[in-house]
Amino acid sequence: MKKRLTMVLAAMAIAGMPLWSADTAKHPDKTQQAYEGAPSPVKDVKRVITPGAPDMTQAEFDEARQIYFERCAGCHGVLRKGATGKPLTPDITQKKGTAYLKAFITYGSPAGMPNWGTSGELTERQIDIMARFLQHEPPLPPEWGMKEMMASWKQFVPVSKRPKKKENPYNIENIMGVTLRDAGQVALIDGDSKKIINIVKTGYAVHISRPSKSGRYLFTIGRDAKVSMIDLWMKKPDVVAEIKIGLEARSVETSKYKGWDDKYAMAGAYWPPHYVLMEGDTLKPLKIVSTRGYTVDTQEYHPEPRVAAIVASHQHPEFIVNVKEIGKILLVDYSDIENLKVTTVGAARFLHDGGWDRTQRYFLTAANKSNKIAVLDSKTRKLTALIEVGKIPHPGRGANFIDPKYGPVWATGHLGDDTIAVIGTDPVKHKQYAWKVVRTLKTQGGGNLFIKTHPKSRNLWFDNPLNPTAKVAQSVGVYDINHLEKGFEVLPIAEWADLGEGPK
Repeated sequence: MKKRLTMVLAAMAIAGMPLWSADTAKHPDKTQQAYEGAPSPVKDVKRVITPGAPDMTQAEFDEARQIYFERCAGCHGVLRKGATGKPLTPDITQKKGTAYLKAFITYGSPAGMPNWGTSGELTERQIDIMARFLQHEPPLPPEWGMKEMMASWKQFVPVSKRPKKKENPYNIENIMGVTLRDAGQVALIDGDSKKIINIVKTGYAVHISRPSKSGRYLFTIGRDAKVSMIDLWMKKPDVVAEIKIGLEARSVETSKYKGWDDKYAMAGAYWPPHYVLMEGDTLKPLKIVSTRGYTVDTQEYHPEPRVAAIVASHQHPEFIVNVKEIGKILLVDYSDIENLKVTTVGAARFLHDGGWDRTQRYFLTAANKSNKIAVLDSKTRKLTALIEVGKIPHPGRGANFIDPKYGPVWATGHLGDDTIAVIGTDPVKHKQYAWKVVRTLKTQGGGNLFIKTHPKSRNLWFDNPLNPTAKVAQSVGVYDINHLEKGFEVLPIAEWADLGEGPK
């Protein structure tokens, strides 16, 4: 430990600068890092050579760009303006110098910067390349407008040639879409027979699969921003249309207000930061709206506020859009898209995922790095509450159930700690518990992503796939809702699957 510290201090002395880790920059630990994941590599970026920066070959620049998007962009931002991590723009990095940057990348910091070198994640050669790369202007990712979207839009089966009625025997309400992440595919599984119906080609690393209100179509969106529309009425369900709405994305939804069923679809991008309204039956793009703007708290301009969750309101003809970095919820009225009306609700920074309460009036959504759950009343279009919860809540859609003591509740797990926050959701019959954490349940550890139950079940299921302990990551915990005080049972899913050693 002393040897390592001496080496770090020596490198800092060469650079002639104070330790960068002295500030309050926070970087994700290994669990958070696994969650942030690698964004899909942004290609065709413009190389910018910056005065005062060290020389780089084109091959080195391209390699560094790839490493940055895979390892760093999730925290520091595509443009390096800072997101969860600190800014890494040339006016800062050139003052630090190559020796300083190499040491910092190699050893990390107590504030949470990963030790990319000593962990073996990056080689000395790669660290040298990255130290030089960070002193150049960030490579500029291309924008992605209507021209690019139209060029990517494909109708494999036009509406006129699609089935007029269901042509297969499957119960489409019980078809499961399972993401085959690295293959860029989704497996459609018959929930009744547990057999695979079809494996369809989609975007890379599908983030969500979302059914249309009618149930006929299944929409998926990959991290590469490709939206795929799957027709479940076909004899063999398959993709009938697709479009690429940006370079990186996470969310897609269809309109669900009465009288507007599936008329429109909306997808939101991480890059460029925008959302796109499309025809609900063809995916033809109709309108693109940027989300660049000012943060809800400090009122500072942010150049790349990413679109996270999108849900369709049941109270108004609106899409509810989480804009992550600036902490604002947008209610986008699609009743007149030529004269688009948007209601902006301030919440908390780093909005991510969320879901409805059991009445489908209140939208509960995580402001993950703020350690809060924001509650939006979709009927009044106003923020109802900001609830302090555990470290980095990640509800997915969350879980609604009737707590034997507190009545209707909604629950979320956390990436950053070993708890489940149970929140009261009935402001009428259980007013004293509404929008408060009424229970805190334990899990197997950090790294939770999803929590689920079912109206006909008394089981509350949770996972911990990002936990560093393999045995924990490969199992599932289950609570009995009627007896939450008894603790949870562990189901060793990977062991039962008998897949052998290694990651699952």
